[in-house]
Amino acid sequence: MATAYWDREGQDAASAPATSFWKAGHAPTLIAAFLYFDLAFMVWVLLGPLAPMISKTLALTPAEKGLMVATPTLAGALLRVVNGLLVDRIGPKLSGAISQIIVIAGLFTAWVAGIDSFGGTLALGVILGFAGASFAIALPLASRWYPPEHQGKAMGLAGMGNSGTVLASLFAPVLAKIFGWNAVLGLACIPLAIVFVLYMIMAKDAPNAPAPKKIVEYFQPLKQADAWWLMAFYAVTFGGFVGLAASLPIYFTDQFGLTPIVAGYCTAACVFAGSLVRPMGGALADKIGGSKALMIVYVVAAIALAGVSQATSLPAALGCFVLAMLALGTGNGSVFQLVPQRFQAEIGIMTGLVGMAGGIGGFYLASSLGLAKQLTGSFAPGFLIFAGLAIVALLGVTLVKGKWRATWKTGARI
Repeated sequence: MATAYWDREGQDAASAPATSFWKAGHAPTLIAAFLYFDLAFMVWVLLGPLAPMISKTLALTPAEKGLMVATPTLAGALLRVVNGLLVDRIGPKLSGAISQIIVIAGLFTAWVAGIDSFGGTLALGVILGFAGASFAIALPLASRWYPPEHQGKAMGLAGMGNSGTVLASLFAPVLAKIFGWNAVLGLACIPLAIVFVLYMIMAKDAPNAPAPKKIVEYFQPLKQADAWWLMAFYAVTFGGFVGLAASLPIYFTDQFGLTPIVAGYCTAACVFAGSLVRPMGGALADKIGGSKALMIVYVVAAIALAGVSQATSLPAALGCFVLAMLALGTGNGSVFQLVPQRFQAEIGIMTGLVGMAGGIGGFYLASSLGLAKQLTGSFAPGFLIFAGLAIVALLGVTLVKGKWRATWKTGARI
């Protein structure tokens, strides 16, 4: 009976103007998208909290540690395009089911077989990329149920699955100390399997899905400058968020000599801040416009990251990281308030393309921090360069916002 009610509610919302957010879409699908995204993100960054222990066991160099934690980010970035195509071809629900099965099977195999080389960590990182690619599935799954005036909130709530990185930071080091880091790979399969069952029960594809196109037609948005701008903006906001989420356990253990568990707690505090404000970023963008919200975001992020590069104490560094994550999390919600306003008909592939750009930004940040540490003995150059990229993004928003407001035909603020 409840399911029938939910289904009717979602169908009514697709054909009539929404009077409130919670009556506008399909709540079970929104919850399912969040849960899927949350647990997928948890395992996507799993190598980060485990990195201090893995690197000690395998005797990895700083550059190898950086590449290890960055590999899932890069793999996820590339696979987001694949998932974006699948979403528009076979629907987000089935696409998500396939991706979840691959991740669970990969983690289970890694646990049973064991990982005893740097190459093995990279291979696992590629499998975990399927979890990171969940972004291109979970957001369209939720987005298609909601009208333009509620896109920021819907995408923000679904995207708050970023909080899964908090779970990895909190629990992975503790479980690794008790059972060993390889056992954590097997233990992660338990919550993933539970969420898979809930997802299959609760998720439902929206009735307004676009008709399948030829493969080449999916990349038509790349002929438009707006798509590249949105990708660039997300490369900084989400790239900064996920790059820091993967790298902070290494930073805190190397820079301040913290234990992996304490480093995990510090990372969790930073990541929680960025995850918590993502829906707030979407709501803020709904209220004042996505471009204005992004301008604020980039200024704060640049200042905070520059502050990190100069921090000499744990409290100072932690404070700057929390501020940076608050800004970047807000920016993530703001970008995805804008994407559906411009590319609603291509939301599946655009989510994949924009998400890919975000993943590439995260790969760059995580790998560059390890490289900077190995070459200069300090993480500071990596943080300063990324702060500079935030300033470049600020200039980009300033350049395009006037044109967007004049030419985009939407009922939402830009």
